Parts: sequence; structure tokens; C-alpha cells
Amino acid sequence: MVQATTARPRTHVLSRLTSAAWFVFPFLVLLAVWVIVLDVFEIPERTFPAASSVWDAAVAMTLDGTLVAHLVASLQRVVVGVGLAIATGIPFGLLMGLNRAVATFFAPLLRFSVALAGIAWIPLATLWFGYGEGAVTFIIWNSVFFAVVYNTTLGVGQISEDLKRAAATLGSGRVRLLTEVLLPGALPSIVTGLRVGMGYGWRGLIAAEIIATNLGLGYALFLAQKYFETDVIILSMILIGLIWLLTDRLLLAPLERRTVRRWGMQQGVE
Repeated sequence: MVQATTARPRTHVLSRLTSAAWFVFPFLVLLAVWVIVLDVFEIPERTFPAASSVWDAAVAMTLDGTLVAHLVASLQRVVVGVGLAIATGIPFGLLMGLNRAVATFFAPLLRFSVALAGIAWIPLATLWFGYGEGAVTFIIWNSVFFAVVYNTTLGVGQISEDLKRAAATLGSGRVRLLTEVLLPGALPSIVTGLRVGMGYGWRGLIAAEIIATNLGLGYALFLAQKYFETDVIILSMILIGLIWLLTDRLLLAPLERRTVRRWGMQQGVE
């Protein structure tokens, strides 16, 4: 019995290490292709930089503090914008899921707005809020809001009517029905919507920073293009992808799996 108990953690650790290795492997292959192609075809640095040049740019920008400043600015904007989207999107989605008249009225507007969410609003955002934090925050909020609303509404709609009636029969008032039945039941869909919406939010952030600010990863990318600094361009792209990958892999995906495991009736996305 002791040996079996000891073997389980070892098996679990080995499984996690194997999964991590397979996850990293494609990036190592991409790095190898990057090095080999540049060496074989002798591509000039101005067209596409060597991996060593990107590393040198990362070190230099870290030492002079600019990289940290860009990272902190972008992360702060994401936190504020996503927080506002959650605070407004979940209540509105619950309202649409609970009230058929509200859902009927807003559903066509919601579908219409999904195609325009995020980047398409940048021209108006800069007119309304000027060039700065307000415009960027609005774009992030706009990018995430509709995904959260849609998935919250969908989650409420998937809750069994029998479950709602049973809770009402047992004496649950509107508040308890909302907090103990509807919100937990819709939570798996809400988390999925947040996971999808944050991907849109990152794209909106980078586009808005290119146009509306003078600090952030998007602005660093734009400024590097202006001065033909391809090493900084690639560095900015790598950091954008890496931050989103880590956020999704270490925070959103585990949160989705645990939520689905506890309350969900469907399988989560890997």
C-alpha cells in the first residue's frame, strides 16, 4: 500500500514533466528553424534579426528599464480593462439569461457588435477619450465585454428548468437562486468566455497602444518599426505571445478545468 501511494505522486510528476516537454518542444523546433534559415540564406539583420540579436536587445532594454516600463504599462491596462469587462459583462449576461424580453431585444445588437468589438472602435475611442489610458482601457473593455456577456447568457440558458423549480420549491428566494444556482451553474461558460475574451483583449491592447499611447508593448513595437529595429520588433512580439501564453496556460486554463470539474456539465478546452 505504501509503495502504491508513493508511486502515484511520481507518476503524476512524470506525467506533468512529459506534458511540459511536449509543450515546449514546438518552440525549440521553431528556434532551430530560425537559426538554420538565417544562416543558410544569409538574411540581413534589417530584414529579420538573429536570435542572439533579440536576446541582446532584451538584455539592453532590461538594463535601461524601458522593457519593464512597457511590460508594467501593458499589464496594468489589461487588468483594469478586463476587470471592468467582468464587472459589467457578467451582470448584463445574467440579466439577458433571466429575462426573455431583454434577451430578445439585445441579442441582435449583441451579434452585430461582436464583429466590431475591439480594434474597429479605436478611431472613436481616441476621439472620445483622447490619446492615453482612457482610449486603451475602453478598447480592452470593448474586446472582452461581448465574449463575457454571450457566454454568461449561454451558461444561464443551459441550466435545467427542473433545477430552478426545485430550488424555488425548497424556498430559495431570488437572491439565493441567483447566488447558489444560476451563477455557479453559469460559471463554466463564464470562465470560457473570459478565456476567449482575454485573447481578444490582448489584440485590442496592442493595436490601441500602437495608436493611442507612448508606452507599452504595442508602442515599443511601433517605435521599433519606425527606426528599423527588427530585433526589438521580434522581441515585442515574443513577449506579447509569451505573456498571453503564460496567462492562459497557468491561470485561465486551470481555472476553467476546475470550474468545469466542480460545476460544469461539459468538457473544458485545453
